[in-house]
Amino acid sequence: MSLLALHPAIGQSKKPGAAGFGGGTLTCHCSHDPVVVRVDAQVAHNHACGCSKCWKPANALFSIVGVVPRDKVHVVSRPEKLHVVDPNATIQRHACKACGVHMFGRIENKDHAFYGLDFIHTELSQDAGWTGPEFAAFVSSIIETGTPPEQMADIRKELHSVGLETYDCLSPTLMDVLATQVAKLRKAA
Repeated sequence: MSLLALHPAIGQSKKPGAAGFGGGTLTCHCSHDPVVVRVDAQVAHNHACGCSKCWKPANALFSIVGVVPRDKVHVVSRPEKLHVVDPNATIQRHACKACGVHMFGRIENKDHAFYGLDFIHTELSQDAGWTGPEFAAFVSSIIETGTPPEQMADIRKELHSVGLETYDCLSPTLMDVLATQVAKLRKAA
C-alpha cells in the first residue's frame, strides 16, 4: 500500500502549521466558475478520515479533514452551486453540485459538542501554512467502502510510518469532548 493510495497529502503528516497563518481559500474542482470558500483561521484537529461520508479525492482511501470556527467560513464565490449532500446527517456536508467536492461540513444541532465548528478539506487550498494531518480516524471504516480486511495491518503500518496514530473512532481528545457534552446534557435534563 502506498501513501499516495491512502491520500495524496498523507506524506505531509505531522507538518506544523506556519506561525501566524490566518487561513486561506478553498476551491472546488470545477474548471469554470468554481465555488470558493474563504477560511479566516488555521485548521485544528486535521486528520485522515476513513468514514464513508467524507469526500475523498479519486482513488484515495482517506479524506483529510479538520475543523475551524463556523464564523470563520465564508462562501465568496458561486454559493448557488452548493447543496447539502445528506440533510439527515449530523454533519451537513455542503458540496458543489457540479463537481461533487465537499467544501465544508456544518453541524446545525446546537446541543452537539462540535456545534460552532465547520469541517474543511485543506487540500482544496493552494495556500501554504495549513497544519497537516495529526492522526487517522475511523480507520476500519474503509472496509465498508471496499478495502479488503486483510490489507488493514499494512494500511495501519503505513499510517504509523508517517507519525499518524490510528483510531477506529476519533482521537481520545475529541472523544473526551463528545463524552463531556453528553454528560453536560444529562445533568441539565
